[in-house]
Amino acid sequence: MRRPTRRNPADAAFLSLTALSSFSVILIVIGILYVLVSESSLAIQKFGVIRFLESTDWDPVKEQFGAATNIYGTVVTTVLSLVFAIPIAVGIAIFVTEVSPNFLKGPIGAAIELLAAIPSIIYGMWGLFTLSPIMANSIEPFLKKVTANIPLVGLLFEGTPMGIDILTASMILSIMIIPFTASISRDAFNLTPGVVKESAYALGATKWEVVKNVVLPYSKLGVFGGVVLSLGRALGETMAVAFVLGNNHRVTTSLLDAAATITVTLANEFAEADKDIYLSALFYLALVLFVLSFITLAVAKFFLLKAEKKVAR
Repeated sequence: MRRPTRRNPADAAFLSLTALSSFSVILIVIGILYVLVSESSLAIQKFGVIRFLESTDWDPVKEQFGAATNIYGTVVTTVLSLVFAIPIAVGIAIFVTEVSPNFLKGPIGAAIELLAAIPSIIYGMWGLFTLSPIMANSIEPFLKKVTANIPLVGLLFEGTPMGIDILTASMILSIMIIPFTASISRDAFNLTPGVVKESAYALGATKWEVVKNVVLPYSKLGVFGGVVLSLGRALGETMAVAFVLGNNHRVTTSLLDAAATITVTLANEFAEADKDIYLSALFYLALVLFVLSFITLAVAKFFLLKAEKKVAR
């Protein structure tokens, strides 16, 4: 009869410590969710769920609050920043791994990491004092002029270019998230087996064909992971956006209008909440952002796992 093996005390302690660390993450998430729900209970009882999500009212004086304008601003700035950032970030990763000479790879890689380490408030200050005037005086008037006679597209650039608007905020966000996608995409591209690329070159493929047909398909899961990380960063960004977005609680079709996001509203108005219902409404907004982030990342994770299963087959 085989005797049961005794577990080493050090292994048992290590197992307990790692298990405790893992479960602490779940407890922290549950704790945050509990605080948000309990603190926003007053607003939940007064406005409900559907009414709060659909309402465009945000009037602390009349004690009327709704999340629609904040959700709109959050979603639009996040989507636009991803549209601007992903092609540039992937292009940077392709250049560093496949095109750049060796002496340039180090400096470009260091610049990417440095860009990721810059605090968001510095991005905001740079956006307000440097990018915003450029957008107001050059880029936005040009876009407005070019799209003036194009149906539907012209609606996106109506209004007076001020540089404090959705477009400028999206540009700042895109600059902030480029290094995350670029860095992870670069690492994913470097994992492509050299023998596979060399085989493609031996068959007469050009560099573009190797990138398109070998590197990108092999590394698409890593690129998608970088995009998901950037999405989470863009959804929760506050200070950089607060400097250049304004705080206009309304839904607008023009990218040249000021708007509001959930994080900007929380940062600007939390200290001014002098009534219980006002404070509760802000906590309700934070709860909406928590749920929105969770759903977005869960959906992204679902598609990532689905893609992994296809690759495994």
